[in-house]
Amino acid sequence: MHARHLPGASSLALGLLVAAASPALAQGPTPVAADELAEIRAATEKYRDVEVALADGYIADPTGMCVTPDMEGEPVELGGMGIHYFRPDLLGITAPEPRVAGVGTHTDFLQPGILVYEPQADGSLELVAVENLVFVEGWKAAGHEAPPEFRGTPYIHRVDDPATEVDEAHGFEPHYELHMWLYRDNPAGLLAQYNTDVTCEHAVKADDHAGH
Repeated sequence: MHARHLPGASSLALGLLVAAASPALAQGPTPVAADELAEIRAATEKYRDVEVALADGYIADPTGMCVTPDMEGEPVELGGMGIHYFRPDLLGITAPEPRVAGVGTHTDFLQPGILVYEPQADGSLELVAVENLVFVEGWKAAGHEAPPEFRGTPYIHRVDDPATEVDEAHGFEPHYELHMWLYRDNPAGLLAQYNTDVTCEHAVKADDHAGH
């Protein structure tokens, strides 16, 4: 267990009590309530074991990437993101290539569309965040004009710019995404895009794990 990880159950309970008052947990005009965080954690705790995630229908991102900010044209100093496992049914996947496409509009964090793992030195994967991703095509087709949001925090719009060498949308068609760093404390905030306490240093071994 790394020192930067969230502490045990007793410390977690204490942290949840002050969550609503913490700037790190209040990314938008409405802070995320402690009881809501506790409910989401209770629903997703089982996915700390990636084998449980696989059994529930999550699959490894076909791009095989452990995403870092520089891959998306952002400063590397922002930290890391991780390896994504997603539920094709929740994302409404319609095609895996040339870019992953879909039409889903799922935004429920109690059953997140994506789980984000940090690769470990021993080749294992550690759950660090949950995420929801909504493809722009499906969202607009459902009649929405504004991006989806969670408690006042809008999802981040990601689209690849073919004029750049990086892939700003990490292999996906234009979409909206929002991370919730429920399993790794994030100095930038609960709903920040990247986490300085997450690394892809051991990504090769994690990719080997995902492929077995």
